[in-house]
Order: sequence, then structure tokens, then C-alpha cells
Amino acid sequence: MLKLFKEIRKTGDATVGYPFTPLEMPAGFRGKPEHNEKLCIACAACAIACPANAITMELDAEQNYLTWDISYGRCIFCGRCQEVCPLFAIELTTDFELAVTNKEDLRESCSYGVARCARCGKPYAPAKEVDYARRVLAGVGGSAAADIEKVDLCLDCRRIDDAEAFAHQAPERGEE
Repeated sequence: MLKLFKEIRKTGDATVGYPFTPLEMPAGFRGKPEHNEKLCIACAACAIACPANAITMELDAEQNYLTWDISYGRCIFCGRCQEVCPLFAIELTTDFELAVTNKEDLRESCSYGVARCARCGKPYAPAKEVDYARRVLAGVGGSAAADIEKVDLCLDCRRIDDAEAFAHQAPERGEE
């Protein structure tokens, strides 16, 4: 019997001590998605890509705020949200222990302001996304930066501007 205990001691543990010691996860493990509110531009790419509809984006009744919401109870930890995020605002962590006593503890949300059209006042996009587009166009420069003021217009007002510009160009080109 003593020989058996010596052999066990020499061999070591055959299992991991998981509940009592932290479990080390392998590289590439897909755990709980962590959302960085400061990096996010509220483009909704993650909400569109989420196959489980765990991520949603909703406009409030007054259309002043867009609410980003994730339900970890629905999340299948597939990583699509991380893949499609253009600014890397979502990162999968190694956290996988999400046991809670209240279902509402499995939700996280944040709100983003909505930009309004400079001409008609209609809400048309998240303000952070408009600011990001403005910065990108300014960084590109050239003809892209020449139309930077159009970023502040909704799609309908941009169409009207484009139609008016085309109408002014048509007589110059000899078209009627």
C-alpha cells in the first residue's frame, strides 16, 4: 500500500484543480465578448452579424439616443461581433463563468447620441459614426475632403443635393 502512495506522489495530479484554482484557457479561446464603449462608433455591424441576436441596437422613442445592448444569456460566443467590428471595440475574453442569480445581470448596455440632418433636422446616424466618417474623409484629403459637409446631411437631403448638382451640370454638357 505504501508503494502505491509513493507512485501516486511521484506521478502527480492526473486532473486539474479547476474549481479551486483558476483554469488556464488556450490561445484563441472564445469567451465573453467585452465591449469598449469609447472605441465603438455604433455602426451596428456587430448587431447585424450576431447569429443569436444577442446584440441589439434600438432607437429611443424621441430618437435622441441609440442603445447598444448585449444579452450574454443569448450569446453563443461565436466571435462574429469581434470579426466585423471596424474599430476593434469588441474583444473576446477568456471569461466563461457567467453564472448569476438574476437574469438582468447578464445584460450590458450603453447609449450613443444620434446626429440630426443639418438641413431638415431628421435623425439619420449615430453621432460617433458621423464624426468618424468626417475624420476619415479629412484624413484622405483631396476630392473626398471637398464633400465633407455632406456628412451632416441625411440620405434624402444628399439625394436632393446630388439631383440639383446633376441638373446644373446637364446644360453644361449639352444634355437636356
